Amino acid sequence: MTVNLGEITTLPMFAEARVLAGKSFLEQKQVEWVSVIETPVENFVRQHEFVLSTGIGLAEEDEGLLHFVQDVYESGASALALATGRHVYDIPKKVISFAENKGFVLIEMNWEIRFSDVIHSCMEKINHYQQEELKRSEQIQQRLLEMVLQGGGCSDIARYVAKQVGSPVLIADTLGRVKGESGCTTEHLMQWKHHRESSVTVAHAGNLHPLHKKMEKIVIGNAAGLLMRIQSAGKEQGQMMVFSLTDPDDRESNLLEHASTAAALAFLKDSAIEETEMRLKDDFILSLANGEFVSEERLLSRGKLLGYNLTLPYVCIVGKLENLEDLFSKNQEGFASYQHWFESMIYYVSEEILLAGETINRRILTTIQESKLLIFLETEPGRNDLVNQYLDLLERRVSRLLPGVVLTWGMGQHGDGVIVFPESYSKACVALDLGRKQRGAGSRIDYEDTKINRLLQSLSHDKDVQEVTMSTISPLVDYDEKRNMDLIGTFTAYHLNNGNVSQTARKLNLHRQSLLYRLRKIESLTRLSLMNPDDVFLLDLSIKIWSVGLKDANG
Repeated sequence: MTVNLGEITTLPMFAEARVLAGKSFLEQKQVEWVSVIETPVENFVRQHEFVLSTGIGLAEEDEGLLHFVQDVYESGASALALATGRHVYDIPKKVISFAENKGFVLIEMNWEIRFSDVIHSCMEKINHYQQEELKRSEQIQQRLLEMVLQGGGCSDIARYVAKQVGSPVLIADTLGRVKGESGCTTEHLMQWKHHRESSVTVAHAGNLHPLHKKMEKIVIGNAAGLLMRIQSAGKEQGQMMVFSLTDPDDRESNLLEHASTAAALAFLKDSAIEETEMRLKDDFILSLANGEFVSEERLLSRGKLLGYNLTLPYVCIVGKLENLEDLFSKNQEGFASYQHWFESMIYYVSEEILLAGETINRRILTTIQESKLLIFLETEPGRNDLVNQYLDLLERRVSRLLPGVVLTWGMGQHGDGVIVFPESYSKACVALDLGRKQRGAGSRIDYEDTKINRLLQSLSHDKDVQEVTMSTISPLVDYDEKRNMDLIGTFTAYHLNNGNVSQTARKLNLHRQSLLYRLRKIESLTRLSLMNPDDVFLLDLSIKIWSVGLKDANG
């Protein structure tokens, strides 16, 4: 917080002083300190100092005086006042001309004025100004904090700052979403929307002022301004963009600093509210899926409080993010741990789940537990394509966020009617489980398409079936584990190709003789004939029962 030089020169002791150069810059030059120095200058003068000197030792040396003034100017001082009448009697024209050309304030003072009186009066002026500015700064800080504590948000902060600085202000979260703005035109909002995709020029707004180091000059398209990071506890909460302001003075810098603090508080308050609301919604949806409500009336009432209309038909979709640890190992930049990265990604995925629903104008109830996604999607009778349309859109959005991600889906269709969430959820979980076992990661399967697999899974629980199944295929399983020949996969392909050796060999990319060797090995290990339809049926059924219900249990 500084005083401009114009205010300094209005002090009584400067009544007879003459401003020889830089008079038009008096209001622009800021003074933080007053010092007395004689030659040499070296590094004893700092920026924004008002320098007093007698010019001792330079009386007869015009060039020496010129060099002295040059050194004071180059040090960044705001002004130089020379006391004439003892060591320097007249200030040469070339010295005055140099100062004028550089916009450097050069003042001639009477030798009889004591420097100690000048320093005392100037510092008294500076201290008074600083106290007033400090008081004003505290009032601004208190006003902004009270605004947030009384229920205000980023829009209120943006309006206050815009009014104070006379420039459009925008406050956004870490995803770039506008949380508050004031004075911004449609063009400003469009430029901000394309900010992350645009060519952005960034530079520090200043080199010396500590507040300036927290700001960046930024150019978005043809709009320039200041970008200030909103941080709390070392974590970025959002950003504040002030359009058309690139060189803030001390008052503006302090205002922006306090506004940033208030915005951080607003973000934390909103975050706490959102987290509480999210936990309530998560608990509610899990209770909904598990059928924990004792009455339909209570279910509808609590759902309404959370903003859910449960009288509509919904289809349950359960998804699995299969390969997150692999993705983290390939791209962990900026994250201290997998858990930190995982929490961030899950947050963004949940956002994409909701946004995809908005895109197709459908209500969404969702929660994520670990890497399992639970989604209730609003549907309607006769729209069997709606689920796949939604999942196609969601997978495209999530793939942009997490390139290479593998998603597996199970769906419990809506044919059960309204308010049958537990039944739909149970079916979706069964579909997901069977789909992963039978088709592998990345599959998408509807409960209605799992009839055969459900029958096989039910058979796998019978002890006699288990005994027949394992005695039939155990030799193949053991051999595959030891030799890595995949005899089970070979038989499956052979059976799907109706026993056509040539077609199966092409499908498996094997030489015909190699395939025949494998088929003979299957017969010798199982003691079954691939020419006998009953033996082929027994082997095929055993493999299917094993893969659906016994593979993991006996793995």
